[in-house]
Amino acid sequence: ITEEYLDILTLDGFDEAILGVVERINLQVACYDRNKIIQILMRDMSEEEAWEYYQFNILDAYMGESTPVYLDYMPL
Repeated sequence: ITEEYLDILTLDGFDEAILGVVERINLQVACYDRNKIIQILMRDMSEEEAWEYYQFNILDAYMGESTPVYLDYMPL
């Protein structure tokens, strides 16, 4: 993350899954590639365990207004 975004809340160990920053009025949050997060988790666990970990420990984790968002690409 560049210096201009140093105050943005990020997830430890998932920097390579960051897509960028999304904005809305007076707020900027980190945006992660959901599938890349799963790939990173699968380095240490099965695919099923990775999805379960993602669901309960990442997606469902509320960290206040600055909670990151997670993108799942949709083919057009």
